[in-house]
Amino acid sequence: MAFSRFSPEATPTARIGLGLAAVGRPGYINLGRDRDLPADRGPEALRERSHQLLDAAHAHGVRYLDAARSYGRAEEFLASWLDARPEAAADVVVGSKWGYTYTADWRTDAEVHEVKDHGPATFDRQYAETSALLGERLDLYQIHSVTPESPALTDPAVLDRLAGLAASGVTVGLSTSGPGQAEVIRAALEVEVEGRPLFATVQSTFNVFETSAGPALAEAHAAGRTVIVKEAMANGRLAGRAAPPAVRRIAEAAGTGPDAVALAAVLRQPWAGIVLSGAATVAQLAGNLAAAGLDLDEAAAAVLAELAEPPAAYWRQRSGLPWH
Repeated sequence: MAFSRFSPEATPTARIGLGLAAVGRPGYINLGRDRDLPADRGPEALRERSHQLLDAAHAHGVRYLDAARSYGRAEEFLASWLDARPEAAADVVVGSKWGYTYTADWRTDAEVHEVKDHGPATFDRQYAETSALLGERLDLYQIHSVTPESPALTDPAVLDRLAGLAASGVTVGLSTSGPGQAEVIRAALEVEVEGRPLFATVQSTFNVFETSAGPALAEAHAAGRTVIVKEAMANGRLAGRAAPPAVRRIAEAAGTGPDAVALAAVLRQPWAGIVLSGAATVAQLAGNLAAAGLDLDEAAAAVLAELAEPPAAYWRQRSGLPWH
């Protein structure tokens, strides 16, 4: 398994991973991103920004790196960093995802930025593309954003390909999105090939606004799966000035930023294995990593629990976020 290569306790920040969704392409839905990136968002500028983040993350003990085929050129940027940092490449775990195709052609004003398809032909094409960039350095390959409507968990051709990938030594997992995450997680736990569980990891959205997947993620952890949490800051809604007053008050009392509070709230979940930072600047990354040393008390946790929203409302708001 990919995560057997390092212990989450190996460094103080090893339970925090770095996701490259915000820096692999010029447009994304994180709030404030129009201020986070330089005016020049050409490939070379974002390659440089990605490398800066990867350098800082590794120097501070981050050991899980997360990309996807639909994150523009994120896999390419990650591959070039691994080539330039062989000593770092030896002790990181690299994950990517297939199932969405990037279609924006490096434009921020594109009508459609990515297209979803969980069929076997997409897997064949995208795994070949990922392999050409990351080769044997790919540790984890996940189906990207499975929802209850996706055929990925029941398509024999897809499951056969994933089983073959697992047999080759690559860990197989899935990520989830939408108000039906819990249903997908539980269905994935039941998928077996030749009597063995197929999916070793599950990556889901969980934050103080969207907690509905929590019980299913606890079940996944109890069943021996590694749980990776994405969007712990709700695409910027829990960071900086956008954070609710309650989060800002807790952060001020703790001497940290709201982003650290949001991440710490997820890190305190006993089932959370890796929690992703989606930082777009080195300063943001440093603020996120402060969560590793922040121990929220029960009173603060209770205040944060009151911020939970109905899943349908949360995902409706998320779907309306603009691509900056």
